[in-house]
Amino acid sequence: MANKKSETSAVKGHSKVVEAYLIAYNGIQTLGWTYLLFQLVTFYLASTNDNKSLYDTVKCTVIVFQNAAVLEVLHAALGMVKSNPVITAFQVASRVMVVCGVLMATQAARESIGLTLALTAWSVTEIIRYATYTLSLLNVVPYFLKWLRYTLFIGLYPLGVTGELLCLYAAQKEVGDGQLYTITMPNPYNVLFNYQHLLWFIMLLYIPLFPQLYLHMVSQRRKVLGGVPKKIN
Repeated sequence: MANKKSETSAVKGHSKVVEAYLIAYNGIQTLGWTYLLFQLVTFYLASTNDNKSLYDTVKCTVIVFQNAAVLEVLHAALGMVKSNPVITAFQVASRVMVVCGVLMATQAARESIGLTLALTAWSVTEIIRYATYTLSLLNVVPYFLKWLRYTLFIGLYPLGVTGELLCLYAAQKEVGDGQLYTITMPNPYNVLFNYQHLLWFIMLLYIPLFPQLYLHMVSQRRKVLGGVPKKIN
């Protein structure tokens, strides 16, 4: 979630090639997350008999477009955008971990209600975010889109975090019960690794990190729109 400055001056001082690349990247991401939201909605509304799970329905889309967000850390690090690379890395890492380290690795996480919550929050947030970035590069961002970007996070961010934590919780239980991806002693390399403990550690990281990232967005809303709704003050 980059700040206003990064949106309005993302390519200042850069070549037209960089600008075209960023427009293409953000435009493709907008389309990708729109398609994922379409898959999510039609999964629950369409009556089908193929017994296809939600994860099976969206897995290719979410794997491709969520992992593509790793490029945003590179964009920030290279100065292609004005975003803070550390904050960007934290924001991207949690989702990539949920997708690659939880959903792709365990069945329990795929069946958790947390998947629906996370996908709902992710897709709506990313459609608005990437659309805002794309249009800002073209200098045509409508106010209502900016308002949505800096307002809907108030509910969507906690919803997404709740979904991620539920997926992590379901995964850690499956990992612990089956000792999945765990290396015990003794072994030829004298290496000890417990994947369940890693998942616990990641869940605990949400305690200090979520408030900081959330307050960062509140601060950005204040800068862009002039404040936050009184009901959450």
